[in-house]
Amino acid sequence: MSTSNYAVVRNGVVENMIVWDGVREFSIPGTELIIADENTRIGGTYDGTFHFVEPPTPEPTPEQLAHEAARQSALNKLSALGLSSEEIIALLRG
Repeated sequence: MSTSNYAVVRNGVVENMIVWDGVREFSIPGTELIIADENTRIGGTYDGTFHFVEPPTPEPTPEQLAHEAARQSALNKLSALGLSSEEIIALLRG
């Protein structure tokens, strides 16, 4: 028995993806099951064609910014001591 990926679509929005043979009796109340294509993503839309826009990358948190600043400071200090990039990488990888 062959199976395919199907989108679970509610009110034009892809809520989930499932693997189904398309033959056996199966339904999810209030949704449509539509065979997926390469554009199908959870959170995408369906209006006869699947659409998905990659969400924007979130802004870094203050903690992430502080961590990156401390990391960069440590790298600069190691470099100022004369360590090469290769030596710094080897040191960080342990």
